[in-house]
Amino acid sequence: MTQATRIDGKAFAARLREKVGEHAHRFAERTGRKPGLAVVLVGEDPASQVYVGSKGKATLAANMESFEHRLPADTSEADLVALVKTLNTDDAVDGILVQLPLPDHIDEQAVIAAIDPDKDVDGFHVINAGRLSVGQAGFVPCTPLGCIMLLKDLHGDLSGMDAVVIGRSNIVGKPMAQLLVDANATVTIAHSRTKDLAETVRRADIVVAAVGRPEIIRGDWLKPGATVIDVGINRLPPEPGREKGRLVGDVAYDEAAEVAGAITPVPGGVGPMTIAVLLRNTLVAAHRNEGLAPPEGL
Repeated sequence: MTQATRIDGKAFAARLREKVGEHAHRFAERTGRKPGLAVVLVGEDPASQVYVGSKGKATLAANMESFEHRLPADTSEADLVALVKTLNTDDAVDGILVQLPLPDHIDEQAVIAAIDPDKDVDGFHVINAGRLSVGQAGFVPCTPLGCIMLLKDLHGDLSGMDAVVIGRSNIVGKPMAQLLVDANATVTIAHSRTKDLAETVRRADIVVAAVGRPEIIRGDWLKPGATVIDVGINRLPPEPGREKGRLVGDVAYDEAAEVAGAITPVPGGVGPMTIAVLLRNTLVAAHRNEGLAPPEGL
C-alpha cells in the first residue's frame, strides 16, 4: 500500500518567509522604513516566552522591525489596554500581537477589542471576523490562512470538494470553514457534539482536524485518498524511562498515512506556517498603512 504524500509545511513556510523578506526589503527602499511588528507578552508563561522569542527572531530575519513589550504578570487590564492604544497610534508599528493566553484577571476579548483592526495581524478582532464572513479585505487568523495556502498549493482549485473541519474555535475552526467556503468547497463543521464523527469524516475529500485531542481521528475514519490537515499539537505523557512525551496531532498519523492521499505531519506541518503567515500579514498591514497595494501572490 502506498503511503500518503507528506505535506512539508516547514519547507513551504521557509519559502513564504523568504518572499516576505524580499518584499519587506523593497518596502523599506520605497518608504524609508521597515514594516514593524509589536508583540506584547504579559507574565512568564514558558510556552509563550518561547513563541515570542521565535517570533522576534523571524521578524528580524524577514527585514522587519520587532518591538517586544514584556510586562509583569500582575499588569492591570487598564495598563495593558493603554499600551495597546499607544501602539495603535505609533506609525512605526504596522502589526500588533498580544500573546495569548493572558493572566486570569485580564479579559482577553477586551484587550483584542482595543487593537486597531487594521493592525490586528492575528485576525482575532470581531471586525476582522466580520470582514472575513462578508468577503471584505481584512486579516485572517494565521493558522487557518496557512492551512488554506497548503491546500491550494497541493490542489490548486478546491471547487466542489467536500471538506470537514473538526473544531469550531474562533481562532481556527470557524475561519477555516469560511476560507474553504470562499474557495468553493462544500463545508461541514464537526465538533464534540457531532453524532457520528467517524461517518462525517469518511465523506470528506479534505479533513482539517483542530479539536485539541491527541490522535482522535483514526485511519479508518478517512476516505481513501483524502487530504488531511492536522492543526492539533498535543504532548503525550512520557513513556517509561523518558523525560518528555512525544508530540502528536489530532490525527493518528501512522494509520492515516496508509489511507490518505496527503497529510501534514506533527511537528513540521501546520506549525511553521503560523509564524510565516504572521509575517505575511504584517507586510500586508504595512503596505495598507502606507496607502500602497499589498504585494501580489502572498
